[in-house]
Amino acid sequence: MTATATVIDRPPLGFGTKLLYACGSTASAIKLRALGTFLMIFYNQVVGLPPQTVTLVLMIALIFDALVDPLVGQISDNFKSRLGRRHPFMYAAAIPFPLAFFLLWNPPQGWSDGALFFYLLACLLTLRFCDTFFELPHSALAPELAKDYDERTSLISMRLLFGVIGGLGMTVMAYQVFLKEAPDGSGGVLARDGYFAYSLTAALIIFAAILISTRGTQGQIPYLRAAPARKATFKAMAREVAHTLNNKAFVIATLTGMFVAVATGARNGLEIYFGLYFWELTQGQLALITMVNVAGAAFGVVLAPRVGRRFGKKYGCILVFTSALLVGIAPVVLRLMGLLPPNGTDLLFAILVGETFVNTALAGATGVLLVSMVADVIEDAEVKTGRRSEGLLLSADNLFKKIVSGVGVFISGSILAFINFPENAQRGGVPQETLTDLGMIYIPTVAALYGVGILCIFAFNIDRAKHEDNLRRLREAAAAADAAGLVEDEAGGAPGLAGGASPLGVKA
Repeated sequence: MTATATVIDRPPLGFGTKLLYACGSTASAIKLRALGTFLMIFYNQVVGLPPQTVTLVLMIALIFDALVDPLVGQISDNFKSRLGRRHPFMYAAAIPFPLAFFLLWNPPQGWSDGALFFYLLACLLTLRFCDTFFELPHSALAPELAKDYDERTSLISMRLLFGVIGGLGMTVMAYQVFLKEAPDGSGGVLARDGYFAYSLTAALIIFAAILISTRGTQGQIPYLRAAPARKATFKAMAREVAHTLNNKAFVIATLTGMFVAVATGARNGLEIYFGLYFWELTQGQLALITMVNVAGAAFGVVLAPRVGRRFGKKYGCILVFTSALLVGIAPVVLRLMGLLPPNGTDLLFAILVGETFVNTALAGATGVLLVSMVADVIEDAEVKTGRRSEGLLLSADNLFKKIVSGVGVFISGSILAFINFPENAQRGGVPQETLTDLGMIYIPTVAALYGVGILCIFAFNIDRAKHEDNLRRLREAAAAADAAGLVEDEAGGAPGLAGGASPLGVKA
């Protein structure tokens, strides 16, 4: 039996289909941004759980992800239904995903810390499991919808643009509408009441995004790769997983994504602490900076395809990644050196707005190129194994996004615990030595994590020429499989190659 299945030739992918596909990223982006921005401060400062308790729950959820994500990826790669391999999982997540998100932000009042620990754990595990059911198959569609080296980057750019608009846009609404600070300083992110309307609105948007994107791409099912017609034991599937993941480019992409995601998670987890206490910004200023984030990230995802075409994905990614790191840590470094204007001045706020736009533009371009590089591993792995394994390989990418709100928030919580950051803290009321310690620990932590990620990219070995050669070899293999099948059909034999070998010379 050939491992490389024939796919019906698809007409060019229309802009409308691309748009419907891309809007689905809004669902996971809202969840990721909410966990990265508000989870720690909500359960620590609002609900009253110690930061160590919140980070422990996040670590348990991370271990859960590490077990579940590759399993769901492998199952979806081999799932057979009239809706194909991916869409049944996406539809299944439509209701439990937003429901779990809503419950996460509405814990019972009056419960003990122990009871709240288990409530938070149950909500978070359910949310992550349901997110995997949608996000992993959804992200696995991109490499099949766009196989060309540059078109793939463009499609992923559109997908991440919707993620930026959804995730950061919902954060702006939180600051300006649901969690808005009153003129007398009451309310805001430290008041519990606003989280009900925020979580309900976000849950409804997540529900709509999942249904619209899933239904909008359903017409592409006839043109997608079908699951192989075979029966495999658990032991055989475990061997396939090991064989598929034993790929140098995949290992490099995995290491890079791991360090990037952890560093980004630590940055996002501390972002609101820096905004409220280190820079002493008002919530109106925080909302404006978040809007600048949207504009900067949108510029970045438009910039990414141009950088990829000009320098190639690998060296373009190194360029924008390094620039983002230097720009991102500059304000904190300058403040610790005493070279920035004092808090509360218009000049300081203007500097922070400028840094935010440039940094998020460069970070957005970096994210697009990294995801596109991971997607290019799929054809490389198929050439070597004879199997199409988008779900398995991209489960790593899905896991990295969750690490942003897992290990990253764990690091941010550990930093806050280490410096004894006070509970029920007020803007302007945190001791200066505590804020100095926050900056002194933050800079080397983030710089080291991002720096290792940048170094990993140098070892990535798939460029434009190699990707196009992989596509050529796969086309030739598919043509050979079709020819062999026709000959054997005419001879009355069963389709397939002798010995179970794929046209690429790999045992299927």
